[in-house]
Amino acid sequence: MSILVGKKAPDFTTPAVLADGSIVDSFNLAETIKGKYAVVFFYPLDFTFVCPSEIIAMSNRMEEFRKMGVEVVGISIDSHFTHNAWRNTPVNEGGIGQVEYTLAADMDHSIAQAYGIESEGGDSYYPPGVAMRASFVIDQKGFVRSQIVNDEPIGRNMDELVRVVDALQFFEENGQVCPAGWNKGDKGMVNTPEGVASYLAESSEGL
Repeated sequence: MSILVGKKAPDFTTPAVLADGSIVDSFNLAETIKGKYAVVFFYPLDFTFVCPSEIIAMSNRMEEFRKMGVEVVGISIDSHFTHNAWRNTPVNEGGIGQVEYTLAADMDHSIAQAYGIESEGGDSYYPPGVAMRASFVIDQKGFVRSQIVNDEPIGRNMDELVRVVDALQFFEENGQVCPAGWNKGDKGMVNTPEGVASYLAESSEGL
């Protein structure tokens, strides 16, 4: 698995189902997220178990992401037609419903490979060839600023992705770094020895 933090997010063009349900043959990441923040998240397979809970959880947070100017793209190795069938399956029948972001199709596995998160099997719980539960936060210049990967049985907390974007935007706007457990509305830390000392003097017991 490669580490992409600090590097340009790999671009791709692929079939996809858009948030409005449209099926397109040539969804391009770079064009879609140009000048925006983005969350690109991978999941193993459609019509499985942990995956629908994550996909619905992400959709439930789209209002927050939109307020922050974030484009969200979900990706698995399934086809765009399978994505569409899953979107059109009711939630109470194991479907995901009309989720409010793009689901991209990585049928040749090239996107998962470019992001370094195609499973090789081995001691992981993933079967070989599927995308891992990997999430990438991308800044407005197209650089990856956060990368989180879980093993197959461990569902993600989508609120953490909201928090990471909040922290990135706070740093960009204020020039202060975000200490452990930072949440929107909390104080930042000036990244100097004096700033660290001042912050810890006030906040260390609450960490």
